[in-house]
Amino acid sequence: MIRKTTILFTVFCLLISYCSAQTKFDFDGQASWLLNYSPQNNPSLFTGIRYLPKATLEIQQDSTQKFDFECSLNLNLSSFAQPFDSLTGNFELSPYRIWTRYSAKQFEVRVGLQKIDFGSATLLRPLQWFNQIDPRDPLQITNGVYGVLSRYYFLNNTNIWVWGLLGNKKPRGYDFVESNQWSPEVGTRIQLPVPKGELALSYHFRTADTRALQSGLPSYKKLPENRLGLDGKWDLGIGLWFEYTYLNRMEDLGPFTSSNILTIGTDYTFPLGSGLNVVGEHMIFTGGHGAFEVEFASHISAVMFNYPVGFFDRISLLWSHSWDNQSSTVFLNYQHQFKHITSYFMVYYNPKNTDVLPVGDQTNNFEGPGVRVILVYNHSGIKRKKNE
Repeated sequence: MIRKTTILFTVFCLLISYCSAQTKFDFDGQASWLLNYSPQNNPSLFTGIRYLPKATLEIQQDSTQKFDFECSLNLNLSSFAQPFDSLTGNFELSPYRIWTRYSAKQFEVRVGLQKIDFGSATLLRPLQWFNQIDPRDPLQITNGVYGVLSRYYFLNNTNIWVWGLLGNKKPRGYDFVESNQWSPEVGTRIQLPVPKGELALSYHFRTADTRALQSGLPSYKKLPENRLGLDGKWDLGIGLWFEYTYLNRMEDLGPFTSSNILTIGTDYTFPLGSGLNVVGEHMIFTGGHGAFEVEFASHISAVMFNYPVGFFDRISLLWSHSWDNQSSTVFLNYQHQFKHITSYFMVYYNPKNTDVLPVGDQTNNFEGPGVRVILVYNHSGIKRKKNE
């Protein structure tokens, strides 16, 4: 980890020494405090403080070319407590984003620890290949990936992505197996405009590592894996979209050798009061030995309601349901914007089967009913601009 950061910082310094143009430096950050109480868990009380400081540097070469750099850390202090019984604490410091980017009029390339995100779905996302965004988390905190991402934008709004990743291990999205950390991953995506919407085709290759599985499935240090993704989105008065992933593993992994994941979704804003926005999605997940063999199938539905109560207040309700084990997640969130602080008050119920939604934040592992409060402060710090 330290070696990666050193290499990226060296590249950044070389860029600064090479460039002589307009330079802009910003430093800001986000501080948040969370308190969670879930009586059916032991320990039942969780509190945490997270700080994400971010430094950015922009070097403008001319009217169409620039270099920019972002360095962001994740400082997380958390504590679990069982009232009148026990108390444990934990402190973590890790890089959150560290990348360098060169961009021109229709092209950009970004190198380092970064967030890669695409697709049309909102809640149930088969194309969540490179992050762990939890729809219950209002801050959308997610780990990044180490790699290179380049994008080219055509004048007709077609765009092509090409990426290569290395040094990533943790499962992402709906993965249940890790990546082999030092085996390269490569992929590409082409996104096309179509009447009243857009359509995209994506491909990714990685080498998985199944040795950590405790399920009795075959153990492989290097298991080649191919993914093909297709997604589209249209505005037809109501929003309509779909996401599809076909996953093929090139060694026998039982019913998980091949998988098909499809999400179909829609949204509409009803003219009620300030406008009630409703998002609905349904996901079908199948697995088998062959491409279209169905040895098991799972169905998950999710609906989110969003309503602005006033200029400073918003209320949202998320419901998701697994039709296979008849378990549901309910998440009610009331948001209020103070002058400098954003507050979230949440009431929720998570089933024992917590994989109804992708889990990005550890607090969403709590089972049963619970109450959560989050306070968020975003600050702007040093800003400097220099013309050389």
